[in-house]
Amino acid sequence: MLITESRATATNRDTMAVILAGGRGTRLMDLTSDLAKPGLDFGGKYKVIDFTLSNCVNSGFRQIAILTQYNSHSLLQHIQSAWTFLPGKLGEFVHVYPAQQNETSDAWYIGTADAVYQNLDNIHAVRPKMVLVLAGDHIYRMNYSLFMQDHLEANADLTIACLEVHKSMAHQFGVAQVDTEGRIIAFVEKPTDPPTIPGKPDTCLVSMGIYIFKADFLYSQLTSDAVNQKSSHDFGKDIIPEAVLNHRVFAHSFKKSSIQEPNKPEPYWRDVGTVDAYWEASIDLTWVEPTLNLYDQSWPIFTFHEQLPPAKFVHSDPGRQGMAIASLISSGCIISGAHVHQSLLSNNVRVHSHAFLGESVVLPEADIGERAFLRKCIVDRGCHIPAGLVAGQNPDEDVRRFYRTQNGVTLISQRMLDRL
Repeated sequence: MLITESRATATNRDTMAVILAGGRGTRLMDLTSDLAKPGLDFGGKYKVIDFTLSNCVNSGFRQIAILTQYNSHSLLQHIQSAWTFLPGKLGEFVHVYPAQQNETSDAWYIGTADAVYQNLDNIHAVRPKMVLVLAGDHIYRMNYSLFMQDHLEANADLTIACLEVHKSMAHQFGVAQVDTEGRIIAFVEKPTDPPTIPGKPDTCLVSMGIYIFKADFLYSQLTSDAVNQKSSHDFGKDIIPEAVLNHRVFAHSFKKSSIQEPNKPEPYWRDVGTVDAYWEASIDLTWVEPTLNLYDQSWPIFTFHEQLPPAKFVHSDPGRQGMAIASLISSGCIISGAHVHQSLLSNNVRVHSHAFLGESVVLPEADIGERAFLRKCIVDRGCHIPAGLVAGQNPDEDVRRFYRTQNGVTLISQRMLDRL
């Protein structure tokens, strides 16, 4: 349920949320060559970071700092346009803290822990009792108030939000070993033989990169880590393994706080950090009952709403009909005598006569030329697909001209098109 200001607890108001949004997203290839991963378009009208920010607002955590670094200009523009509605007179805000030189440092953020450490003065100024540390590059819906409840009931110094995954997948994550009370007794980053949950020999608890710290505890841990020359200054590699040795560190099951659909037993969380993962999460939205429900008004996803006209479908001549089936078509789109099937079109896309799009994701401002044929493609923002271009049919041709994944998804960017 959406948590309004009148229902926000004192603990929520005494908590500062810090969102790490400096990720480069190299595995997304050209999609993030000019912008940070949290600023990537998703779902037709959103940015990836909108999901983490909406979780904060819906949960009643409204003192929010966003730490940026890599190619942050477009992300900053989006934050300024979409996230200035919180009332400062009530002590609510979304502030952006870019990486910058100061008297004690002239370096970029070295790791996740260093990013927060370099902003301790800004955090101190807010005087929070708790600090919620979040990743800004995942797609999920989560009630952080329920996360906080677990943290307070355990009197934890640090609580880590965790997913249950099969042991065969756990090597990709930081893995928590817990006792029967949920206390973390060991934490290892990307292990070859991950520890499992007591009583569940095939299941592991993996970190989602979401933490709640007692503020004073966070300050002391980051200050100690900063002077450790052997540290990589990362939460998963350094801060957490050290903390579990002598402090109260607990795991919180994401199942307890995930905003789920009644008929979906597994909580939804996606790291859209690869081309395949991004395509899969996007195409999932086109299904009759998608795993992620964007239409749930009890937990809305906020974003910047451009003033655009409705989507338009034109021409009804035989063989030249503008139509879309099992697809998401965003505002400002014009499908002119073309056929779109199980695809997602972002704002201001044009699809011209006799073109075909199937199982494809098209980002804003793209133009699909006449008689183009695209199947299982991602078309980057602003691309102009030439008339008659075919992609997604011949793997060898796709590899030669574009970027094709092992799962058969073809990514097309304007840089690639300019080389043709």
